[in-house]
Amino acid sequence: FYALVIPHLSCSIPRAGQMGYHQRIEFNKRILKIGKNGKEVTVKGGFIRYGEVNGPYILISGSIPGTEKRQIRLRVPARPPTEVPEAAPQLTYISLESPQGK
Repeated sequence: FYALVIPHLSCSIPRAGQMGYHQRIEFNKRILKIGKNGKEVTVKGGFIRYGEVNGPYILISGSIPGTEKRQIRLRVPARPPTEVPEAAPQLTYISLESPQGK
């Protein structure tokens, strides 16, 4: 009999560890903006299941797994990207419309 070996697991499959706090790995997220005043990015009525951003913030490209209020740890990448953009990203517009409809 041959065993089925899967070399890579999907990021949504739970790993061994404490219930509900499994490790999720995200590589090379791009930081778009770092700011001190959360009012610059808070949408009307606050974010769903989070509220208003009152303190410093980091705007990151893409999505981050986990619950809304869980602390996210950032570190130097273990696998640096092969292509690094030379210029910093230029944000032209940040939508502050409410995600809850009208």
